[in-house]
Amino acid sequence: MTALTLSTAAAPGLRADAIVIGVAKDTASKSQGLVVAPGAEAVDKAYDGRLAGVLETLGASGAEGEVTKLPAPSGFKAPIVVAVGLGAQPEKDASFDAEALRRTAGVAARTLAGAKKAAFALPLTEAADAGAVGEGVLLGAYSFDAYKEKGGAKAKNGKAPLAEAVLLGGKPRDKAYKAAVERAAAVAEELNRARDLVNTPPNDLNPEAFAAVAQAAAKEHGIKVQVLDEKALTKGGYGGILGVGAGSAAGPRLVKLSYTSSKATKSLAFVGKGITYDSGGISLKPAGHNETMKCDMAGAAAVFAAVVAAARLGLEVNVTGWLALAENMPSGSATRPGDVLRMYSGKTVEVLNTDAEGRLVLADALWAASQEKPDAIIDVATLTGAMMLALGSRTYGVMANDDAFRAAVHEAAEEVGEPAWPMPLPEHLRKGMDSATADIANMGERMGGGLVAGLFLREFVGEGIAWAHLDIAGPAFNESGPFGYTPKGGTGTAVRTLVRVAELTASGDLG
Repeated sequence: MTALTLSTAAAPGLRADAIVIGVAKDTASKSQGLVVAPGAEAVDKAYDGRLAGVLETLGASGAEGEVTKLPAPSGFKAPIVVAVGLGAQPEKDASFDAEALRRTAGVAARTLAGAKKAAFALPLTEAADAGAVGEGVLLGAYSFDAYKEKGGAKAKNGKAPLAEAVLLGGKPRDKAYKAAVERAAAVAEELNRARDLVNTPPNDLNPEAFAAVAQAAAKEHGIKVQVLDEKALTKGGYGGILGVGAGSAAGPRLVKLSYTSSKATKSLAFVGKGITYDSGGISLKPAGHNETMKCDMAGAAAVFAAVVAAARLGLEVNVTGWLALAENMPSGSATRPGDVLRMYSGKTVEVLNTDAEGRLVLADALWAASQEKPDAIIDVATLTGAMMLALGSRTYGVMANDDAFRAAVHEAAEEVGEPAWPMPLPEHLRKGMDSATADIANMGERMGGGLVAGLFLREFVGEGIAWAHLDIAGPAFNESGPFGYTPKGGTGTAVRTLVRVAELTASGDLG
């Protein structure tokens, strides 16, 4: 991973491959021209204060993510200056927000693939800004190359990721700045691990292989781990997970990761949908909908990464992660539409559509998590296409059994730069899941399908426990080109939200 360092060095004397600066649209003046962002004063001075004009001549507008390169001034040890658009200039006396800094740093890191060292002269007015820039750099520099012919040493377009990023204006001896960068490194490294898992082909990441990855990480970071295989799941009565995995030669698993702090007074449970490949089962997906279904375990990847990040950060909260892992395949042993499954809770479910499988594995894991009576449960899942229709490809939905908890989770998501939107759980939609044969069916009304799925999951949450459901079907896998610090492919969506919720719970500031 790209190395991060803080430095008080001046940009002209720093030996690097490039100097990164920020530029913005000047919304305060009638000209609506370009302004050089704070942090780049020494660079602007070397251009005799005319840097903005030079960049405008080259076509720069300051638009978010726009990149303009130009030769460095005489006397600089770096050969080029890379100007990245921050978007609109903040109002007077306001600073650029953390997400603008993350995105700008991410674009620069991606642009500088192949470089050994880059200096980032972006606005750092406080330690949190250094953390945001560092996080953006590490997420933007990400690449997945394990299956490329030349291996992982080569990255985007044959270039290795940026090797080192120096954050100018940072304070290497300041505890707050050091802590911010260390936090950025821990969260980004685990988020990138989640991206790796999502991007790994399903022939190499079945439930057993995913469980092995979790076991290795747990051992490394002092996390307790328990893995239930087919025999243990059968003995325990986990009918949902077993029913979904019944058609595959690769057996299902339920993985429990437990991070505990001796200073904790609160506990959280995170539950992740981990369908390592989703064919739809007997209710086979139509042509054109199978190619990216390796990403259907993105919820479990996010939960896994968040628990490890909490351990690495030493958060004073107990966090348990539940990874509900199965492969949904059609075969002679597969669950059929019309079958009835007896879930871990004892409730029976009539399966009307085997492609509504995520809610079945989550139901067992939610009930298992509920038995430990945590203060709150959050599940994460690429659950419904309906949520993508509602919110698009970059925003996830948040549902909950408690309005205040939903608002707190939504606020945490927005704070860390993960677009989310609160969604309702309309009671009238529950009746559509009534079954003449079982306690409940796994399908209901077609319209509002994402909300129906949320109502189904609510049935398996223990009484009196605050619960939120994150449907990340849209943003979990980016099929278009990269933007900001987000790559093509697995994104690691929800990792930062879960970590932030854990931090706020530990400090007593959630909601």
